[in-house]
Amino acid sequence: MFTREGPTLRELTQQALSSVERGYDLLAPKFDHTPFRTPDAVLDATAAAVRELGPFHSGLDLCCGTGAGMGVLRQVCRTRAVGVDLSAGMLTVARRAQPVADGGPRVNWVRGDARALPFGPVFDLAVSFGAFGHFLPREWPGVFARVHAVLRPGGRFVFPLAAPARPGSSLYWAVAAFDAAMRVRNLLWRPAFVMYYRPFRLTEVRAELVRAGFSVRLRDLPELGLRSDRSPRCRLVVATRV
Repeated sequence: MFTREGPTLRELTQQALSSVERGYDLLAPKFDHTPFRTPDAVLDATAAAVRELGPFHSGLDLCCGTGAGMGVLRQVCRTRAVGVDLSAGMLTVARRAQPVADGGPRVNWVRGDARALPFGPVFDLAVSFGAFGHFLPREWPGVFARVHAVLRPGGRFVFPLAAPARPGSSLYWAVAAFDAAMRVRNLLWRPAFVMYYRPFRLTEVRAELVRAGFSVRLRDLPELGLRSDRSPRCRLVVATRV
């Protein structure tokens, strides 16, 4: 799963026994050499789809990590791209890995909590990649409400969402085992490390987005592959602030 430049088992164990913030501070220098970084294929497919929804002037990458998703904002936003993350270590890596390019939008990195974003309604676009497992279902309404609050009327909140693993498949059992291990870990150890893959399902997420004041539609991303029933492996959720 990991390259030689990735974290050792000892480093992963140390991260897993830390809080989310501290764990990602520790992992940050090697994060881009792990499977946890959003694949370029997902970023490219998202950028192509979002480009057709624009134009956009200012964009926010929610829980930006080391900045992989900022490449999407740089392609589709004209004036400003902001990455926000709770981990100072991840932001440090992002600043080094994403140098400012001439002619693109102004880039800023902000340390902040997605549940208390320090912005007013100044963005046309918000994106996020692979971060929602760090929030318990009871926290989704607050997160979605804050995203709604930082978007201008008509602004878009966009993120890819993979189809759930088929029951009985190897991926299904791997995800179930991971979530079960995290639940046991959090029962036995403090501080908690919140990272659950299974609860973030389209039906529940869509309902919470609507409650937060978004209209929601889906866009297939067929370039990321099809399942055996010809349905897409991944869709783009496009939530528009009403």
